[in-house]
This record gives sequence, structure tokens and C-alpha cells, in this order.
Amino acid sequence: MATTDRQATTLALAHALSAAERGLAVIPLSRTKLPAVRSPHRDAPGPAPCHGQCGRFGHGVYDASTDPARIRALFAAAPWATGYGIACGLPPYHLIGVDLDTKSGTDSSAALRELALRHLFTIPETVVVLTPSGGRHLWLTGPPDVVVPNSAGRLAPGIDIRGAGGYLVGPGSRTDHGAYATAPGTAHLPPAACPPALLRLLLPPPRTAHPAAPAAGGHGRGLVQFVLSAHEGQRNTRLFWAACRAYENGIGPALLTALLEASLHTGLDEREARATIASAARMTGHRP
Repeated sequence: MATTDRQATTLALAHALSAAERGLAVIPLSRTKLPAVRSPHRDAPGPAPCHGQCGRFGHGVYDASTDPARIRALFAAAPWATGYGIACGLPPYHLIGVDLDTKSGTDSSAALRELALRHLFTIPETVVVLTPSGGRHLWLTGPPDVVVPNSAGRLAPGIDIRGAGGYLVGPGSRTDHGAYATAPGTAHLPPAACPPALLRLLLPPPRTAHPAAPAAGGHGRGLVQFVLSAHEGQRNTRLFWAACRAYENGIGPALLTALLEASLHTGLDEREARATIASAARMTGHRP
């Protein structure tokens, strides 16, 4: 290995350990920004849905850890690593990454400003990471009971979202295109809370095939049906989205019991469901 690569690996490990001290779970990355530890299932004949249950390294973001000994072991398993990734959606920050890209030829920063004006939110002061291509990563935090999915260009052209199951390239990483660095004046900041209006835009829209039309005495029926049709892995997100819509339309208190019963029917724990509804109330400026 070249001396420069050894230096890059040493620096990446140091930065990764520093991030872990802040509570950020990390994994080693190669120069291509992909997880550096190769999958132990890469030669398997079929798809391997294992997310680390086998006990071996090589499961991408599912390897992410804040344990210094595990991080050192991960880097030892990939001595070619020159960077590190920070897992999103995990406690304590439940990180949400807003990736403002420049490679698509669009002005993603202007698109974000336009969204902020249209939906009445302000991006708070937070950690900003500068990318080698001239883009920026904004670090935001989300509520613990809300799952923000990954998306590419759904919010606006050139804006990608890193949520649960995704990762951000950490500052201090070096790739084939250059180094990632924290923007001046932001390194000391903690990740700021995602504005409620932006958070609602990041959640998936309803996918009902035949939306229920409001009927007399049946306000909110479509929202309840939306919650009832949730599958495992999307129950909390659907409940949060429906509760936000209910409170925004002034029927939150009246629909609370129906939404709660619908979520329990899908298998959510009552305490968890009540916490999600309360979070939606707070996010929309109402008292739970």
C-alpha cells in the first residue's frame, strides 16, 4: 500500500473514532465511497438478506458502531479504507442527511431555499460538510419515533435524503475525487432538529389505491384507512404522517381514538402509538 494510502487510512480511522465519541455510529469506506469491508456473502449463489446476524463484518451500514474496539476491528478488516461513513437514523441523533448535489447541473441550494419559502420553514444552523464536487451535506436530527426513508431527487432535483439505512461520508474522508471537510464555523455545532414542515415533506405520501372520499360524519376516514393498510416497517411512519394531517386539518383530537385503534390493529404497541401521535401533535404546533 502506498504511504499516502496508509496516511489516509490512519486519518480516516482517527476521524471515525472522534465521530464515535460524539455518539455517531460509523463504518469504513473505500475511495469509491462504498463500504470498505467486503460482504461475506458475495460468493453466495442467491441474494443474502443477512444484516449481520451471521456475526461477521461486511454488511454495510449494518456494521456501524460507536464502540472503539469494533471500529478498529472494522478498519483492520479493510486496510484499504480511506474514509468512513456515518449511519443515519440511529440514536441518539436519528441523523437525517440533506445532500445538496451539484453534479446534476441543478442549483440544489436554490431549490431548498424555494422549498423553505413555499412551506414556511428555515434551515437552522447545523453541521455542514463540504464535498469534493462542491456540494454540501446538511446534518439534521429527527424524532426517535419517526422513520425517514432514503430518497434521491424526490424532494427536488439535486436534493438527496439520507435516512434510516443510509449513511453520510464523514468529514476527513478521502475519495477518488478529493476530501470531505466540515464547513468553517460549523464543526462545533450539534446537528440541529429538522424543521417540522421539512420533516413532513421527507415522509412518504399515502399510497391508497382508492382514497376514501370524506362523508358526513366520516371526516378522517381516509387517514384511518391509510394507517390500517400499513405493513411492518412502515407502521410508525404512516401513523405519524396521518396524525400530522389530522392535526393540520383541525380534526386531530376527534380522530385520536380512531388513529390509535387503527395503529393497534396493525400491531403497534399502545405506548409507542401514543408517543408517535403526541410527536405529530407537537410537530404541528398542537398540544398532545
